Amino acid sequence: MTVPSPDPPAAAPQPAADCHFHVIDHARFPFSGKYGYTPLREETGTFEETSACLKGHGITHGLAVQPSGYGYDTSAMLDALERSHGRLKGIAVVPTHATGAELRRLADAGVVGVRFNLTDFDPGGLSRKGVRRLLETVLDLDWFVQVQGRPSDFLQAAPLIAATGVRLLIDHLGGVDPGQGLDQPGFQAILGMAGTGRTAVKLSAAFRRSRAPYPFVDLDPFVRALLEAYTPENCVWGSDWPFINWADKPGYGQTLSILARWVAAEQDRRTILWDTPARLFGFEMEYDDRQE
Repeated sequence: MTVPSPDPPAAAPQPAADCHFHVIDHARFPFSGKYGYTPLREETGTFEETSACLKGHGITHGLAVQPSGYGYDTSAMLDALERSHGRLKGIAVVPTHATGAELRRLADAGVVGVRFNLTDFDPGGLSRKGVRRLLETVLDLDWFVQVQGRPSDFLQAAPLIAATGVRLLIDHLGGVDPGQGLDQPGFQAILGMAGTGRTAVKLSAAFRRSRAPYPFVDLDPFVRALLEAYTPENCVWGSDWPFINWADKPGYGQTLSILARWVAAEQDRRTILWDTPARLFGFEMEYDDRQE
């Protein structure tokens, strides 16, 4: 097993947003074991742990993402959003038959999009009956459709997104496999979607995508291509904390230090860490910093 490097100090200017992490609370919100990956007991990310981790690294705001193991149960995430007093927004997982009224209630709670996890939750999620109707409601709410998949999945997603006009949020560098090269058709499709003006990409979870040890330099050409296509105005950063379903977990500070290496200009990092997520997800610089 690879021994991780020491966790570097926080590098985030304030305010700053972590746009991909999971709320994992075994005690208050147990997992049913019916869906996706069930985190190990030691893989936790309660609201209290999440708040302490973010604050300890200079992160003021966050976009909580529904993990596959909770299925369609948004209780843990919504509890964190409520207790955050405006610091957190959310991306929910909903069934295709979810009603407009149900989605509007989620919007009122701070949810800004729906997630399709095509890797370890529902590989056929974008082909399900009712998806178009769901996306119409998402469009009405001006939410994002967040897609986690492999590059080849975006060959399917591209025409659907174009036809419906929804905003797309691409997870985890588009799921690139650095061994397949920049010319892999799916990655080229991801780059092409930058021209729609309705697509953003997460520079997140490098440890899951790389074939190399930290600092994952084999991903550098892909990140350069994404930054050139999307610009910092359409890129956000996420840690993927608490790094579930992964043996050699990185340190949180490592995920920040990778961004600092990828994006040398301080203003560009500020754009990625704050200006873009604030514009896309509605974060406000002024917030209630109470913690329950």
